Amino acid sequence: MNEPTPEQAVSELLDRAHQLGSDPRNTNYAGGNASAKATGTDPVTARPERLMWVKGSGGDLGTLKESGLAVLRLDRMRSLTEVYPGVEREDEMVEALDHCLYGKGGAAPSIDTAMHGLVEAEHVDHLHPDAGIALATAADGPQLTRECFGDKVVWVPWRRPGFQLGLDIAAVRRENPNAVGVVLGGHGITAWGETSAQCQENSLWIIRTAEQFLRERGRPEPFGPPVSANAALPAEQRHERAAALAPVIRGLVSTDNPQVGHYDDRDAVLEFLAGENHPQLTDLGTSCPDHFLRTKVRPLVLDLPPTAPLEEAVERLRELHSAYRQRYREYYQRHADENSPAMRGADPTIVLVPGVGMFSFGKDKQTARVAGEFYVNAINVMHGAESVSRYQPIEESEKFRIEYWSLEEAKLARMPAPKPLATRVALVTGGASGIGRATAHRLCAEGACVVVVDRDVESARQIVDELGGSDRAVAVAADLTDEDEVSAAFRTAALSFGGVDLVVNNAGLSVSKPLLETSTADWDTQHDVMARGSFLVSREAARVMTFEGRGGDIVYVASKNSVFAGQNNVAYGSAKADQAHQVRLLAAELGEHGIRVNGVNPDGVVRGSGIFAGGWGAQRAAHYGVRESELGEFYAQRTLLKREVLPENVAAAVFALVGGDLTHTTGTHVPVDSGVPAAFLR
Repeated sequence: MNEPTPEQAVSELLDRAHQLGSDPRNTNYAGGNASAKATGTDPVTARPERLMWVKGSGGDLGTLKESGLAVLRLDRMRSLTEVYPGVEREDEMVEALDHCLYGKGGAAPSIDTAMHGLVEAEHVDHLHPDAGIALATAADGPQLTRECFGDKVVWVPWRRPGFQLGLDIAAVRRENPNAVGVVLGGHGITAWGETSAQCQENSLWIIRTAEQFLRERGRPEPFGPPVSANAALPAEQRHERAAALAPVIRGLVSTDNPQVGHYDDRDAVLEFLAGENHPQLTDLGTSCPDHFLRTKVRPLVLDLPPTAPLEEAVERLRELHSAYRQRYREYYQRHADENSPAMRGADPTIVLVPGVGMFSFGKDKQTARVAGEFYVNAINVMHGAESVSRYQPIEESEKFRIEYWSLEEAKLARMPAPKPLATRVALVTGGASGIGRATAHRLCAEGACVVVVDRDVESARQIVDELGGSDRAVAVAADLTDEDEVSAAFRTAALSFGGVDLVVNNAGLSVSKPLLETSTADWDTQHDVMARGSFLVSREAARVMTFEGRGGDIVYVASKNSVFAGQNNVAYGSAKADQAHQVRLLAAELGEHGIRVNGVNPDGVVRGSGIFAGGWGAQRAAHYGVRESELGEFYAQRTLLKREVLPENVAAAVFALVGGDLTHTTGTHVPVDSGVPAAFLR
């Protein structure tokens, strides 16, 4: 069989990575790596050159692109064995890999590069399947590996990922000609093959064989007998309880660094938390480095039944959080030395509530969601290990070595600086069009997660798609005049992101009529949506923000008409004046909780406006005696700057108020009207 060209090798590698990475049974998100070797032609010497392509640091197998591959000269990489200073200094080999890169080298080589380069096989996969890690973390792991695979898979005792582990696996490959892979104690699996297809086949054979072994040998109730007091609440009650607890938990876990939350109540989580042994298992912590780097050493677990009074649960969470932080500090002090990086934060990443579910946290929604997914992987691992043996993760000291690894610290240091609104959760009413749409886009672009609230939920969903999907935004249908629907919108925010700390009261509508033609229905409609609606939204926002205890921002999109007395506008102008004074009243009341309340006063925003498109534009144009298509320019010409106000201009003012520079400003209104002297604030 002819050796594949470099182009064929890369194509086969990417195809294999995508197939393996697309199935969560094979490996977790961003976990594992794959490689291929082939002979290329050195463009300088025109001589054949053995090359290796391997997934670089970061990235995900399921979505891997060629740009995510590191490319190395194999002879230089293997010659590092001659200068290897030993396991105590193996971290130095990571920098040495830079001197083995071919051409521009592609992505940065990962810590697992040696595992791929030193093994005498054309293709290598390193994966983190739940079934494989279950055997890797079983107390009888070596024996179970022999029983499961015979001589085709060899047990390798735990060793931190790095150059020495690559040497260990290379030795196993040389000494065990029948072997197609290894189980790495406490960690995962590695497989190899002479073709990409053979390597993939061997990887899948190891995983599926382990799964079958656990099914056939596993005993029932590996988490212990179910405890009736910890049984899952019915779905509606469970979600209501989760929404009530989420802001409290988010506030607690944001003690050191602000966090975004994710809630998960899948069956595997609820079953685990109902088991009698879940307190002991959670205390053992996770094992695979990919797991605990994202979930921390262990979770915080509420030790009350889901039916306990909410106030009691909140108080107990506060006690447990304080104890967790103290225990984490002791963990750090127990293992840190003079070369250890500073402690990054003592708050938990995973919080488990029996009968309710799991709350996971991170610097953004994706990080929070992925942390939760990793803990589900850990639950599956515990399930498998406990079903055939006893779950026995790696030692705490080893976890610390990886969590506070200088290489991990350097990786964190390379992360881009967070955006101004990173970790903030914004709720924007009337978010499906006009000013609301522009504001949702601006806040999201600045790093916030956004809850798009609108009566037109289909349009709101389109905005969510524009913003990047559920890791960035969610859509909620709500009639803001209805207390229950407003509360439901905030519950959705709590379940989606952990709470709300930035609210934009933007929803509005208008009818332009002279006083004598204005009906009580006209009056009530406008006041119900803008005055009553913003009151209900602000009241619920204040409840959530004070519960969370981290302050927040409430911004009203009022109008120049809140201070400008125009004709044929009594209902709209009065409702906007009501909103404007709500800003002052709430600023005075909520300041002690760190909640700032401000407003924006735009002039008529015609382009993209749902209000103007719904008839208001035609009414105002008729009032001023201009064509409706000329209304924006008409408004511009009556201003000092002669500029039309666009939705993006209002969104910019909202960001200016909440973006971090005006931390000492509350109770004010920012005009965005291009200069209307009659609307100057006095």
